[in-house]
Amino acid sequence: IYKESDMRICLLGYGRMGHEVERVALSRGHEIVAKIDSEWDTLPSCDAVIEFTRPGVAYENITKCIKQGAPIVSGTTGWLEQWDKAVECVKQHDGTFFYASNFSIGVYLFRLINVYMAKLMNHYPNYLPSVEETHHIHKLDYPSGTALTIANEMIEHLDAKSEVLAYLEPNKAPSHSDDQLLIASIRKDSIPGTHVVKYESKEDVLTLSHEAKGREGLALGAVLAAEFVVGKKGIYGMEDLIQLD
Repeated sequence: IYKESDMRICLLGYGRMGHEVERVALSRGHEIVAKIDSEWDTLPSCDAVIEFTRPGVAYENITKCIKQGAPIVSGTTGWLEQWDKAVECVKQHDGTFFYASNFSIGVYLFRLINVYMAKLMNHYPNYLPSVEETHHIHKLDYPSGTALTIANEMIEHLDAKSEVLAYLEPNKAPSHSDDQLLIASIRKDSIPGTHVVKYESKEDVLTLSHEAKGREGLALGAVLAAEFVVGKKGIYGMEDLIQLD
């Protein structure tokens, strides 16, 4: 949709996602100029950086790229307590930063439906909402960034809920107050990612779910984001990439 031909892309993180991003980028005619999977100081010349690393190093990777003038697309989750500092860095250095907790177009559409559903269900407090996310055993953080985004967007429209409380199964659900929205996190096998929203009453259950079949959709979204940010300045997200009007 936004394709810029022959982009020169640097990959930060060369794990499962990095490999899939490389495959998709090459299939779209781009060049991978570097694959960095360890500590680094200076980026090679490139049109954009795509970063899928670890929560503990994501903020440093992002700000180093911004300070060196490289547009960066990041999908690493678990570091958002430092979000405000990253935003300030972008402003100070007139940088370019695209962030998404999930680059899947299907997940973005799921989020839009989820928000609409929350608005409807706010009128029916007898339905108790909950969120469940399931990922492969190699995922380090919980809840998933996508689950946290989903839950926070629900809270914006549910008067009875004001904060999120996550727990990792097989632990039992923790004791919680009525205004807390529970997220159950499950780590199992090699599941790419499944997110489920439930509203349960005594009479029935309403369920909204998204199940990823693999990493290709995430990788494609990240490459589309890299194509999108060429020539732009500022902070962007999936709502900028996907034009629904």
